[in-house]
Amino acid sequence: MGEKKQTLRAKALERRDSLTASELRLWSRLIQESVLHFSPYRLSCSVALYSPVGSEVATEEIRGHALISRKRLFYPKLGSGENLALVQVEFPEELKPGRYGILEPAGEKIMTQEDQERLVVFVPGLAFDLQGNRLGRGKGWYDRVLELLGEGPRLVALAFEFQVMERVPAERLDRKVHHIITERRIIDCRDAPSLSGPIP
Repeated sequence: MGEKKQTLRAKALERRDSLTASELRLWSRLIQESVLHFSPYRLSCSVALYSPVGSEVATEEIRGHALISRKRLFYPKLGSGENLALVQVEFPEELKPGRYGILEPAGEKIMTQEDQERLVVFVPGLAFDLQGNRLGRGKGWYDRVLELLGEGPRLVALAFEFQVMERVPAERLDRKVHHIITERRIIDCRDAPSLSGPIP
């Protein structure tokens, strides 16, 4: 399983890194425009976003809209050791480069149980399948972020269409996303038929 994940991760990263700057900008803009009209986002009270790394789908338009709409906005913050927390951001200027150069909140206002009401969490990844399985960056950071949350939040992946594959290796306890938004469509993974059997 681990070897299959690593092979798929390398191929997906190579494909995504081959995007031109104009493709990355255009497709990211189309994805973010879809998010702004996506009903679960429109109805949300709180939003958790990621700071894109390299060729990941950009999120600054969602950030700007969430702040203007007075939604509570949160980003992952790496604390001492490898501890993670979701911390509130009220102004874009509060995002500063963290330990690994990824923008994260400078503040300390950690997400509370109350903040999780009508929460939508946008997650990055390298590959996804129609059942909502996700292959992450490989560090396990977002898996730990999702562990902080119960089953209530709506989990939404932002991905380019070529990142959606027929089958992604997944373990039984891996958290699935509920939706995938690409530059072409919005996929409701809850409607996908369940697959069983070994990964080919």
